[in-house]
Amino acid sequence: MKPGTIHGVGLGPGSQDLMSVRADRLIRGASHVAYFRKRGRTGHARSIVEGLIAFDAIELPMEYPVTTEIPFDDPRYNELLAAFYERHVAQLTEIAAAGQDVVVLCEGDPFFYGSFMHLYTRLQGRVPVAVVPGITGMSAAWTATGRPVTWGDDILTVLMGTLPEAMLVERIAQTDALVVMKIGRNLDKVRRALAETGREDEAWLIEYAAMPQQRILPLHEVGDSVPYFSILLIHGNGRRP
Repeated sequence: MKPGTIHGVGLGPGSQDLMSVRADRLIRGASHVAYFRKRGRTGHARSIVEGLIAFDAIELPMEYPVTTEIPFDDPRYNELLAAFYERHVAQLTEIAAAGQDVVVLCEGDPFFYGSFMHLYTRLQGRVPVAVVPGITGMSAAWTATGRPVTWGDDILTVLMGTLPEAMLVERIAQTDALVVMKIGRNLDKVRRALAETGREDEAWLIEYAAMPQQRILPLHEVGDSVPYFSILLIHGNGRRP
């Protein structure tokens, strides 16, 4: 029997009309649809495709065993997640081996800080795997500001707010344009790093980019907390005609 294919499908930043035609076609025609979510939640990826999945499609929610309950550097964190990925790789492999395709919903782009890549590497050599790229959240964020993020030879750096403060300071000082993701509970640390490099007044915060509740603010107007779907930007100012 010819095996099915596991499709990692990028959904873009959160709006259905920013999905690709290929993503839309695969989702509407899927007999099996898998997606990540926190326990007890619908899952953002599943929410994006509401109304697109066939009524008789089999849904396969993959619930994270841990998110922020224990630190990233705790050995249990990787142990729990590794077992989680192996378990779902076995499930997906079994479905594909029976000749069925599976669409795995991926927020943004599957290969850009996404959970799907951990399935992808484990699925290699077992069953066919294909990836549909998607618009990243950061692209939607800088588009929302109405300003180009890079000009000419600008260097763009993408950082995670979870990085140590000293590393944030070092990288922010060296770059022209900047994207910081995973702000959330790291807001104060990111602010301190920006202040130390003298770049706090250049920074913008975009909440829920490309979603109905989108909000764009200079960082100095932002309060003490921000939602999970927040991205910080500094625009480049490089060479131009």
